[in-house]
Amino acid sequence: MRRLIVNADDFGLTQGVNRAIIEAHCQGVVTAATLMANGQAFDDASQRVTSTPRLCVGCHVVLVDGLPVLEEGQTPTLSNRKFHDRRFYGSLTGFALRATSGNIDADEIEAEATAQIRKVQAAGIVVSHLDTHKHTHIFPAVLRPLLRAARTCGVPAVRNPFGPVHISIVAKRPSLWKQFGKVTVLSRLGKTFRRSVAGAGMLTTDGTVGIVTTGAMDASLFKNIVDSLPEGTWELVCHPGYNDADLDSIRTRLRESRAVELRLLTSPEAREILHRSGVQLISYRELVWDRLRPASPNVHAL
Repeated sequence: MRRLIVNADDFGLTQGVNRAIIEAHCQGVVTAATLMANGQAFDDASQRVTSTPRLCVGCHVVLVDGLPVLEEGQTPTLSNRKFHDRRFYGSLTGFALRATSGNIDADEIEAEATAQIRKVQAAGIVVSHLDTHKHTHIFPAVLRPLLRAARTCGVPAVRNPFGPVHISIVAKRPSLWKQFGKVTVLSRLGKTFRRSVAGAGMLTTDGTVGIVTTGAMDASLFKNIVDSLPEGTWELVCHPGYNDADLDSIRTRLRESRAVELRLLTSPEAREILHRSGVQLISYRELVWDRLRPASPNVHAL
């Protein structure tokens, strides 16, 4: 059996992104979304969730390129103090170097992640899972405190940011080779990730697809990814959105690509590709049900 969670990241970034994610869920193949507690359109996203009860909503924990939820002075090793700025460091490369060299306080990560999850929960949203902006939890120094925050807040699942990348997916796309190389190098951290998640008693998928193709996803790549999906439960990362004036004010490399993904995710072609491949669409709720089902014959009533 092959199952797929289609998760839209950056919920709460702008109203245009929020509207696109809801459309991709109601009219398309998106089954889950992760909400940015510090997004400028957080309130708008929270309100939209009330009209889409089938959308599985997690927390998109931001530790780079954004503002902390905690008050000033509580995240000194995460913030760019050199320029007297409350914002997190903007560069993922710089963050990675600091994280792997022990220059970021794990307690700060746990506290900030907890604050972000609690903010989403305070909006009346049941947080089903976690992931991180720019996949920072790929690094063990981030993953460990993130898992502690998840357990404290009662969040049962976390994204597995590792997964298969077939050469055929990037063979005809020279622009993707650089990202492919990065993902391949970082894949060695996958075993540590799986051990940590299992040790924390949390749920995750067999892995994630679509990270390498971020910003380039189209129908051809989508078909290639779905057709090459191994047996198991996987997550596809996507970033639908409207490329509008609000997005112009946001620091992001994903602009035109968001509108392209929205058209793809709401197209009859996307559903047909999944149908022909025999891939079942699910959300993170099913992972929780899978755990409960053997212990409770009445789990279908949840």
